[in-house]
Amino acid sequence: MQIQRLLAPALIAALVLAGCKKPEETAPVVTPDPTTQGTAPVVMPSEPMMDPMMTPPADPAAMSTFAVRSIDIGSAIGPDNRVTTAATTFRPSDTIFAAVASDGTAASVNVAAKWTFEDGQLVNEASQAIAPAGPAVTTFNISKPDGFPVGRYKVEVMVDGQPAGQSEFEVR
Repeated sequence: MQIQRLLAPALIAALVLAGCKKPEETAPVVTPDPTTQGTAPVVMPSEPMMDPMMTPPADPAAMSTFAVRSIDIGSAIGPDNRVTTAATTFRPSDTIFAAVASDGTAASVNVAAKWTFEDGQLVNEASQAIAPAGPAVTTFNISKPDGFPVGRYKVEVMVDGQPAGQSEFEVR
């Protein structure tokens, strides 16, 4: 009888503790939306996930951060390649400079200038491969010994084949 008295409280304590057990969490049931049949839900992880078959991302320092900041037109440039005499109107016999100011770094960037007259008639095209490591100025120029025709002109700048800006001017 004494054993039963000792076991009874232990049995009651075990039952109480078993009743206090935290219920196991279950995954929520998701009912598919019939309007989106055949599409999988998009999960946005809090940390970027990497496919083990993919090449790891390049070193951030080696990635291109190159951007064109301005395109200045003028009749003269200084030793720093910047336009010293800005203008939007030129004489037919002038040499016309375009100074493309940029910022950023890149292992290699192709900067190109396409000069056109009036309705898009090609005057000149040129490109330069550069490897900038900070602010840079890339210059282009056009000249014509017998003189440019009077009219409106435009220089379009492209970076790796993508438009990066333009500037218009006039020859009088």
